[in-house]
Amino acid sequence: MSVIKWLLETQIHFGSKSIYWREIIGGGFGLASAFLGMRRRVSAWPIGIIGDGLLFTVFLGSVFNAGADTKNLWGQAGRNLLLVIVSAYGWYRWSQNRKRDISQPAVKPRWTTREEKMRIIPIVIAFYFIAYFIFKALGESGAWLRVDTWIFTGTALATYGMSRGYVEFWLVWVAVDLVGVPFAFKNGYYPTGTLYAIYMPLVITGFVAWLRISAKEKKMVIA
Repeated sequence: MSVIKWLLETQIHFGSKSIYWREIIGGGFGLASAFLGMRRRVSAWPIGIIGDGLLFTVFLGSVFNAGADTKNLWGQAGRNLLLVIVSAYGWYRWSQNRKRDISQPAVKPRWTTREEKMRIIPIVIAFYFIAYFIFKALGESGAWLRVDTWIFTGTALATYGMSRGYVEFWLVWVAVDLVGVPFAFKNGYYPTGTLYAIYMPLVITGFVAWLRISAKEKKMVIA
């Protein structure tokens, strides 16, 4: 059995529930990426891309497991595809920062400026409603449609914020995790729900760490 075939087909069974190994492995890569991102390591990006690539196949269950009794969650699948794209941008940006000054971390955390907020907020609102109507057209419905759309939108915003070094991106991750945990468990994606739950304290730790770094950097500039 090839590695790809093993990843696509192998499951762990818990009573009546089955979980694909690729969901567990993808979640593990996601946690490693978050930890490395907190430490401002460039390697956070390629590791995250691998994890998101695996999870993309999980949420398009009927596409990657023909004949299996699985469903597609377009928002979650789109979230992981978007993460791969935005992570490639973050990888490039952090790598360029390191090349300019190898003695410095890949990014310097800071709060967004008022002008940046004025640009970002309308784009995020438009992004949310465009995604909402796309997912609705693809067959999603009900209250979970709004949740799925927010997870997709919030993830895009948080990943972009991380690439730019915005301190607020950690708070966006908190807002994503708060709805991501019940959403994942409700739809039977237990490793992903567990990942969101474990991710929460890591995200809070990352926020505190970046907050302190940003305050220290600000004092150095003033001095």
